[in-house]
Amino acid sequence: MEVVGWASSLVLLVTIVQQIRKQWKERSGEGVSSFLFVGQATASLGFTIYSALLHNWVFTVTNALMLISAIVGWTITSHFKRSASGKGSGRGAERLGANA
Repeated sequence: MEVVGWASSLVLLVTIVQQIRKQWKERSGEGVSSFLFVGQATASLGFTIYSALLHNWVFTVTNALMLISAIVGWTITSHFKRSASGKGSGRGAERLGANA
């Protein structure tokens, strides 16, 4: 029975890691809410504690890894959003100059 839980955990984690990887490769946090990561981290922390208290290791491990992914995702998103806001109008001017 646990194989279903571990397989589902793997699917969930691969999905989340792919999204974080996409953000990293595109170097963008555009369209991603910071609230998503705050909510994910809060829920994952609570579920990790709850699962550990129940000695359910599939969910303990899964939720601990989801907590880590939320922290990594928030860090990447925040970094790229800060970088994008710091460039502002300079990017448009660079593009305009490149096309002239």
